[in-house]
Amino acid sequence: MRRTVLAMLGISILIAGVLSWFASTLPDGLERVALDRGFFSKAVEPLYKLFPDYTLPGDMNEFLSRGLAGVIGTLIVFGAVLGLGKVITRNRKPED
Repeated sequence: MRRTVLAMLGISILIAGVLSWFASTLPDGLERVALDRGFFSKAVEPLYKLFPDYTLPGDMNEFLSRGLAGVIGTLIVFGAVLGLGKVITRNRKPED
């Protein structure tokens, strides 16, 4: 099981790090609809942005910045899901 989880994590990091280079810079679907329907200006900005525009802040190559943001985001989600899974299964008794 552990080997499978690590393999899935590795594949996810590879996909996030490489395919993020090909991400579109155009607005996503929700932004596009909001722009088309005229209510985009009513949107409220979040209190903070972890990865503004799916890049890391600072002076960095855009492709490298996007790739690292994808990898870090994948690790954050993986850690959250792993932690949640441990909490859910912690008090569960093994079946006979």
